[in-house]
Amino acid sequence: MTAAHLDGVCALEEACFVHPWSRQSLESELQNEQSLFYVAVEESRVLGYIGMSYVLDEGYIYNVAVDSAWRNKGVGSALIQTLVTYAKKHNFAFLTLEVRESNASARSLYAKFGFVKAGGRKHYYTDPVENAVLMTLYFF
Repeated sequence: MTAAHLDGVCALEEACFVHPWSRQSLESELQNEQSLFYVAVEESRVLGYIGMSYVLDEGYIYNVAVDSAWRNKGVGSALIQTLVTYAKKHNFAFLTLEVRESNASARSLYAKFGFVKAGGRKHYYTDPVENAVLMTLYFF
């Protein structure tokens, strides 16, 4: 992701999340050497993005967002595959994320890549209040 993608990523944040990241937060992450973001684009339009932070060999996925018109068309899978490939190339021990308990389609997508339920976080989400499922992909 570059600064040129920020408008599109901010629009996705607004459309996909109850508590979207601010433009300032996203700009800050672009400068963070421990963060990594990828975008899926078509004719300069941002279709989706994925972001993570990492510490040593541990990857923590922030967000995966895909424009509603492009869901179930392989965009999310391509973004996740790109991050998994990066993690393998850089010898990560794992990638992990939280997902709403009710988000069966996202959980199924992550499971397709080998993420397994590793725990939960009670009342992690608000608006509405909901538990999170912690899913982790181990590389050992």
